[in-house]
Parts: sequence; structure tokens; C-alpha cells
Amino acid sequence: SRELFVLTYGALVAQLCKDYEKDEDVNTCLDRMGYDIGVRLIDDFLARSAVKKCRSYSETADMIAQVAFKTYLGVTPSVSCSSATGNEFSLILDKNPLVDFVEELPAERASLCYCNLLCGVIRGALEMVHLAAEVTFLQDRLKGDAVTEIGITFLRKPEDRKHKRN
Repeated sequence: SRELFVLTYGALVAQLCKDYEKDEDVNTCLDRMGYDIGVRLIDDFLARSAVKKCRSYSETADMIAQVAFKTYLGVTPSVSCSSATGNEFSLILDKNPLVDFVEELPAERASLCYCNLLCGVIRGALEMVHLAAEVTFLQDRLKGDAVTEIGITFLRKPEDRKHKRN
């Protein structure tokens, strides 16, 4: 269940904080773990959702928000395009289920990106469908921001993808 996952995730982050002195090392570890999950999760996602191939980055961002987040976390972030070139998107979560049992980050862990696992999951899953992307947290409620915002920047222009196939 989602609640068990959230509790287990909290215990995982707490253990990583004990194992690593620097927040950057914890963030890297969470991203790497998330990436490994995303690489494996994409097969389950494609089998469960029976989605068709996305034709644009905006369709891909919408698919992540409306289908993947809803399926696995029970929330649907809003999506906004944040670049004129159409390769940068924000997923804005009014409610982040991974922090249901977390009030705030300790002062000594101010640079910890508690939910960095999500960035790795998205990046790993996208890579498995041949979409290189940079995924980072832009805003975090645990750090006092009004919302949680995940930024996705697709690293190749759509026309670059077409040329690679030929």
C-alpha cells in the first residue's frame, strides 16, 4: 500500500542520513536508487497503462503527471511548460504523498532533497524510452516553498530524435 511505502521510504532516508554526513551524498544516493527503480518500473507502467507512444515532449510530461503519478502515487500534478523551445516542464504537486509523515527537515539537513528518489525514477524511466532528461526539484514544501515542483528538461530537441532514427 501507499502508506507502507511512505513509511518505509522515510526509514530509508533516515538511514541514509545516518550513513552519510553530507546531504549531497544522500541526494545522490536517492537519485541513483530512483533511477534504478525507474529503469525497471517503465515496463510495468507500459504494460499496465497500454499507452501509445507520445509524439511530443508536452504529451510525455502530461503522461507522467496524469497517468504515472496517478497510478503509482495517487496524485496528479499540474504540468506547465516553462520554455519557449518546449523542452522544459514543471510538475507541480499541491500534495506530495512521500512527505505525509514528515513535518519539516532538521536544520542541519537544510540541503537534503528528501524526495530526490522521484527525480531518479522519472529520469530512469524516460531514459528507457530513449528520452534523455535532467530532472530536479525546483521547489519543495519541506523547505518552506508553497508547492513542490519538479523540473524536467528534455536534453535533445524533438528534431534531434527524428534524425537519430534514420
